[in-house]
Amino acid sequence: MLLKCIRLKKIYARCIFILIIIVCLVIITSQFLPKDNQNNSYKHSKVSNNLSQIFEKKLRDYESRIIPNLGDNGEAAFLDGKDARDGEKALKKFALNTVLSDRMPLNRKLRDPRNKKCKDFAYDPKLKASVIVIFYNELLSVVLRTVWSVILQTPGKLLEEIILVDDASTEESLKGLLDYYLETRLKEHRIKIVRIKHRLGLIRARLQGARIAQGDVLIFLDAHCEATVGWAEPLLSRIEEDRTAVLVPIIDVIEATNMAYSTNGDTTFQVGGFSWSGHFTWIDIQEEKDKNKLTPVKSPTMAGGLFAIERNFFWDIGSYDEQMDGWGGENLEMSFRIWQCGGRLETVPCSRVGHVFRDFHPYSFPDNKDTHGINTARLAHVWMDDYKRFFFMHQPGLENNPIVGDLTHRKQLRQKLRCKPFKWYLDNVYPEKFIPDENVFAWGQARTEFEMCLDDLQLGDDKVGPLGLYQCHPFLAMSQYFSISQKGELRKENTCAEVFNGYDVQLTACHGHQREQYWILFKNGSIYNPAVRKCLSSEGVDNGKGVKVEDCKDSVYQRWTFTNINNTV
Repeated sequence: MLLKCIRLKKIYARCIFILIIIVCLVIITSQFLPKDNQNNSYKHSKVSNNLSQIFEKKLRDYESRIIPNLGDNGEAAFLDGKDARDGEKALKKFALNTVLSDRMPLNRKLRDPRNKKCKDFAYDPKLKASVIVIFYNELLSVVLRTVWSVILQTPGKLLEEIILVDDASTEESLKGLLDYYLETRLKEHRIKIVRIKHRLGLIRARLQGARIAQGDVLIFLDAHCEATVGWAEPLLSRIEEDRTAVLVPIIDVIEATNMAYSTNGDTTFQVGGFSWSGHFTWIDIQEEKDKNKLTPVKSPTMAGGLFAIERNFFWDIGSYDEQMDGWGGENLEMSFRIWQCGGRLETVPCSRVGHVFRDFHPYSFPDNKDTHGINTARLAHVWMDDYKRFFFMHQPGLENNPIVGDLTHRKQLRQKLRCKPFKWYLDNVYPEKFIPDENVFAWGQARTEFEMCLDDLQLGDDKVGPLGLYQCHPFLAMSQYFSISQKGELRKENTCAEVFNGYDVQLTACHGHQREQYWILFKNGSIYNPAVRKCLSSEGVDNGKGVKVEDCKDSVYQRWTFTNINNTV
């Protein structure tokens, strides 16, 4: 009996030991599985039989309404009757003709928009790409047209996968119906979906996609794009030559009204710049020798929606600032960081991708915060050194605001990567960028003896309007910040004062080659325009109205005092 009890105890002990081992194995294994609190599903869900029947009927109904060849070759497309009227309503609500998009084939054919000489390049890259597409409440047909264009225009040997990241969309069609479409219409293609349960915004959503990517190169696209023939090969080939090159295709316009694929020709394009207010701008190619090149061209910044980067370099150089919220500013932050920390940013003329440009955002951003302003304040503090003074003149409320968040890790990253100063970037990457208080004769407020100042009267970017007169602010605001440049321009950042009709003075784009934009600041304070032989005058000008030029005379109305005068220039 005693021996029997001993044997039973040994058996129980072994069982307990085996049970402990099993529990440990389960715990260890679970560490390598996707965690639920990551809010991600890396494959589209299998659809149940009942739902399959419902989705199949919906898709067949949808497919039956598609008009074959509509919009082929990128031609403008039009509908008739009720569809046309519904499309106009949709355009006002969604900034996109959603009715037309739904009637157009998802795999529509596009003409080859490249310069003909691009065909002479023999690209044979060995790298493979993970194409990452973020969407939030985007129209299903637009998302699928993006996917189809990547599949049709990318050689299979170069496409590792397409990763769709759903940033917590609430539109039902982007859930089970999208899964079912991929499962039944695109099942032969490597497509993953990352489902995020709580909206993260563009920046963090892109990071979620990048973390699961397996390709040698990450290519980020917006969810309303169409790739064209030969778009991927020059991107991958250039990165194969230089892993630190970050590349942008030429971004053509897909019209939101009629879905036409529009270009500025096959030889004309621009590269990226920026404004001191922290916005991306388009600028002409910087050097004359680059203007007819079909090989990659230097670009100071990128728009941010479409670019290719070697996957390991993306992480090595700091990926994205994960504390940036929502959308905005991340493109300039990455642009400055790439250049200052040892990389290159280039536009590739033989790679072209269409992009739907909307007149307004049809959806809101989290908490309705100014995420662009906050994110740009973060990049200004980390990357722009003392030149951040210009950004904070546009956004003074953000300069010392705790809403900008902790910057410790990004500043540590800059030190770790031994990045160059922003002055180096301006001198070597963007030397033509106008700096309002460097290499100028005068800058600041231009004040009359009656406490009135020159003012842009809140003139919008890329607009033409009067050079105004307004009561001087007690602080130096950007609306009253003017400079007399070395070229004799009376200018703001991108606009210069020009005489029209012999007496009106307008702020218009600086061009540097017409004498109407040439001014001389005399020691007595008069601002003289030799082209019309007249002086800038405030006489008879009401608050908030435009100044003019008049015959020069010894008058208090023609004397202007700048805040700062540089006697060494």
